[in-house]
Amino acid sequence: MIHRKHFDKPPRKVALFVTCMVDMIYPEVGMATAELLERLGLEVVFAYEQTCCGQPAFNAGFRDEARALALRYLDIFEPLIQQGVVDAIVAPSGSCTTMTSHFYSAALFEEPIDTATRKRAENLAAVTFELTEFLVDVLGITRINSHFEGKLTYHACCHLLRELRVDEQPRTLLANIEGAEVVELPGAEECCGFGGLFSVKNAGISTAMGQRKCINLAQSGADVVALCDVSCMTHINGLLSRQSQHCRAVHIAEILNNQVDVAPTTPAEEAAPVVKPRRWQDI
Repeated sequence: MIHRKHFDKPPRKVALFVTCMVDMIYPEVGMATAELLERLGLEVVFAYEQTCCGQPAFNAGFRDEARALALRYLDIFEPLIQQGVVDAIVAPSGSCTTMTSHFYSAALFEEPIDTATRKRAENLAAVTFELTEFLVDVLGITRINSHFEGKLTYHACCHLLRELRVDEQPRTLLANIEGAEVVELPGAEECCGFGGLFSVKNAGISTAMGQRKCINLAQSGADVVALCDVSCMTHINGLLSRQSQHCRAVHIAEILNNQVDVAPTTPAEEAAPVVKPRRWQDI
């Protein structure tokens, strides 16, 4: 059981742990997360030095390599908490939140390998949260000024549901989006088949599981399936596009930040890109 810190008053400064896939493939999800938090009055700090949490190496059985990345994570984020630069760490990923807040202490630094580092990991785990978990459980926010015209459904990503026990939080936030018709996804709690390296080593099984998820999405009639991990999003969207389905998978941060429109735009309707000032400063 992961111990979570109880805050006497809501945190006002948070560090964004953006994760590898968001940083390299889906930066718009990272920006949506930052903008969403800022809309709620929080100061968002981004540490440029951050990199992989070590989960791919860990899942592949390379514990030493994963441990080196975990130590780097601790070295980067621990001072931000200790020095009071931030009150908490937020990530738009149930998978990476599970890795840093659970598997570091439970597997990489388990006793008697490194008691001191295990304690460091446990202390950081107490203030590390997945985005929807942070919004609902820590800030007490269940309704955001969000709008969506269309049918929404929700896929429960495995680490988020099974390790973090986070399920009602994203569902509550989606249910309170103005204009959205939220429909239930048959088998919402079933794995989409991605599973990181599982999809590479067991491609046939992974694809079959994903195809079943896509059949369920078609039955739901949803325009968009919201989820809290871009890894599952990538897998599902790949299958949906190959099947020419209308539905698409979108990260919940983009939906809550009003960045998702069901209606397609024509070139004449597309607005010119907005150039935003740099948000971060070196720490």
